[in-house]
This record gives sequence, structure tokens and C-alpha cells, in this order.
Amino acid sequence: MSATSELVFVPFPALGHLVSMLEMAKLLIDRDNRLSVMVLVMKSPLDSEIESRVESFAALVASRIRFIFLPRQNPSLEASPFAILNQFMESHKAGVRDAIAGLSACGSSRLEGLVVDMFCTSMIDVAIEFSIPSYVFIPSGGALLGLMLYLQSLQEEQHMDLTRLKGSDAELDFPCFANPLPAAKFLPAEVFMKEDCRIFLGHAQRFRETKGILVNTFTELEPRAVEALAGLGAPAVYPVGPILNIKVESIKGFEILDWLDQQSNASVVFLCFGSFGSFDQDQVKEIARALERSGCHFLWSLRQPPAKGKLEGPCDYADPAEVLPEGFIDRMAGVGRVIGWAPQVAVLAHQAIGGFVSHCGWNSTLESIWFGVPIAAWPQYAEQQLNAFQLVVELGLAAEIKMDYRRDLVKGSDSIVTADDIEGGIRKLMEGEEADERRKKVKEVSEKSRKALMEGGSSYLSLGRFIEDVRSQWASI
Repeated sequence: MSATSELVFVPFPALGHLVSMLEMAKLLIDRDNRLSVMVLVMKSPLDSEIESRVESFAALVASRIRFIFLPRQNPSLEASPFAILNQFMESHKAGVRDAIAGLSACGSSRLEGLVVDMFCTSMIDVAIEFSIPSYVFIPSGGALLGLMLYLQSLQEEQHMDLTRLKGSDAELDFPCFANPLPAAKFLPAEVFMKEDCRIFLGHAQRFRETKGILVNTFTELEPRAVEALAGLGAPAVYPVGPILNIKVESIKGFEILDWLDQQSNASVVFLCFGSFGSFDQDQVKEIARALERSGCHFLWSLRQPPAKGKLEGPCDYADPAEVLPEGFIDRMAGVGRVIGWAPQVAVLAHQAIGGFVSHCGWNSTLESIWFGVPIAAWPQYAEQQLNAFQLVVELGLAAEIKMDYRRDLVKGSDSIVTADDIEGGIRKLMEGEEADERRKKVKEVSEKSRKALMEGGSSYLSLGRFIEDVRSQWASI
């Protein structure tokens, strides 16, 4: 690469996607001082934290990461979630084109390539216009990437109508997993809706057009999935994870800090369900009953869902007691704490945490592994059911509460997970020989996750290979 080489990043404007892509940019410039990154930021109509998070990140990093905020677009929210997403991406194409044209015109650096989030593949068209290489960043794991490529092949080559799998007993012999995958339970919900399926798997088709795919995983976590990707028609794959912001947020001033300090090592179960995680009141009461009956010490991040029909994130309750069983907070005063938003990284890093009841979002999964905390799987939406299956069945790193639970972000959920099932999952997570063996296994994978990023580790070498391949791509143009 020349002394002034630049990559343009186009992240998807949701915290779970944005944060890992920003950390990816930081990894690159720390690794190669000849490289700089320009990040094109879309302003999300659904997540007000995006701009403040970017500004905070920008204040902490070197000037070799620059940010351009694209003009705000407000798509119609009347269509399905994936159709809305598709419209939103298309509306930003002109802004991305203008930013790249401006960079090309100034001539101060050579544009080495465009790196787009897995849901921003329409921007590959812009890379083609400017005759620059394109790459995809997958903030999820190798299994999801493999699933998208596999399903897209079934659709294109075998003309399979994937929407017919909804409600069926079909099991897929999925190359990334050793065990058959029950389709109706564990495929993302988008696969079962014709228009959403077309858009979802359209991204997989675009992946194949790129020069390479960066994946937020490490080979030691998903060896079978990583090995299978080449046979599924993926271009060059770079497992470069775990990419995390593991700087422990300060929780000074939070009453929970003192409380956690008073608990025994690995004695507290932490319940937290991500930036869009929330439950209806009936489900909240079932969780409370389960916690009370289990006798486990707990820290519960309880959040209020948006109004039905609104595609918004949850917020904190003014008074959680309003949705909890009468007297619950008083009865549990010496056993647990109910809070709103939780500083998840800081909590998982605390030695008192012995288990994590989680939605199995990929960032949360990697954080839990990094800190050696086993999971009880209770997925909600997106690819989380697939992640839960992988953690529980394939890898043996998690217990189950309900692996195939689904919650529509707009409509909520029609099903209730009972207190008996929740209590049983918490006990499997925290008690007995099986829990001890699982905890030991998670600790071993935790060590491997850290070694993967160290000099000579698998992800360290993979990132170096990506940098070298970017250089050689330009040499061949």
C-alpha cells in the first residue's frame, strides 16, 4: 500500500452492527500505520444513540479514522422490516456516491476498497461505479454467513420455495453444523416471508460478488462453519473476531457495583436481552416467579417494551414494581436487584457473575465467552434462534430456556415461557455437575478467544492476510 491508503466503511446504523464495525476500523489502523478509514454514518430514525456513540468513539481514536454523517433519510415505516431496510439503504446510495466522489477528487489518498455491512450490499453498486474492490463485514458468526449462502443456493439451484418450511418438520443437513437443523424452529423468521426472504437472500447473492468477507468470529469457536464456507461458494473469508469493545464501562455511582462486590464468585445470574429486548407484563411476571423460586442471586435488566405496532427500542420503567408481582422487590431485597439499562460489559466482567440469561445476540455471545460466563439461551428475533441452537446443541456452551422462542419487534409475542421452564433453565445454568462442566468449557473457549487476537493467533493472522490481499488486489487492477 502507498503511504496514504484509505478504506471506506459503510456500517448499518444499529448499535449491534455499528460498534463492531468501528472496532474493526480501529484494529486495522492499529495494525498498519499506512492505512486510514473513512466511515460513512447513516442517521437511524429508530436509534437515537447512533450519533452520540459515533461522536464518543471519534473523540477517542486517531485522526486516521474520519467520519462523515450522511444526510438524514426517513423511509416509510409501512412495509415489512426488511422492505423498510431495503428502502433505507437505497435512499443513501446518492450520499455514499457523493462522499466517495469527493474522496477521489481530492487526490490526497488512494481509495483501496469499500467495506460494507452485511445489510448494506446495495452499496456494492457504488464500488462497481468507481471501479474499486468491495468487501463485506459480517457482525454475526460464520454459521449465519454459511446459512445465508446455503439457503440462497437451495433457492437458486434447486428452486426450493423456502417459505414452505414454515411450520414444517423438515430438518436441513446444514454443512456448518454436525447436527440436523430443524428449519421451522431455527431459521430466521424472514426466510418464511416471500418478500423478506427475497431481500434477505439477495444479500447473500451480493456477498459472492465481493473480493472477500470479514467475519466477527474466530476459527477456534466455529471450526466446522469456517471450513464449510469455501464449499458454499464464499469468496475469501477472514475470521477476524472476536471484535468487541471490551473496555469496561464505568459503573461508578451504580448501586449495583457495591452489591455485586458483596456477592460470592460466580453466584449471580445476570438477565439482559439486548438493545431491543423486552417482554410483555405477563411474561415479566413469569420471569419474576422463576427467579423467586430458584433462590439464585440475580441482577435483572428489565425494560419496558414500546407500544404495540411501534418499531422502537425499549426504555426504562419509571417504576418496575408496576409490572412485577406484588411485593416482589421487597421479598427479593437480599437476593437480587431489578434495574433498567445495564452496563453489560462491566457486569459480565465482574467476578460475581456466574451465568447469563441472554437473547443470544452475537455481540453478547462473544462478550459472554470473552469473560468466561456461560449462557442460558432465550433468543428473541433475527438470527438469535440459530445462535442459540449453535451454542446449546453444536458447541455445548449454553443451557436452554427456550431455544426456539420468537418475538416480533412490532407485534410482540403470542407465546409465554412458563416460570417452570425459566426456573429449570436457570438451575441448569447455575447448579450441578453439568453446569460445572459447561463453565469449564466456556473458560477454555474464553482463553482461545483471547489468544486468537494475540500476535500469531488465528484472527491476528487472518487480519494480516486481509491487509495483504487488499494490497495485492490493487496490484492486479
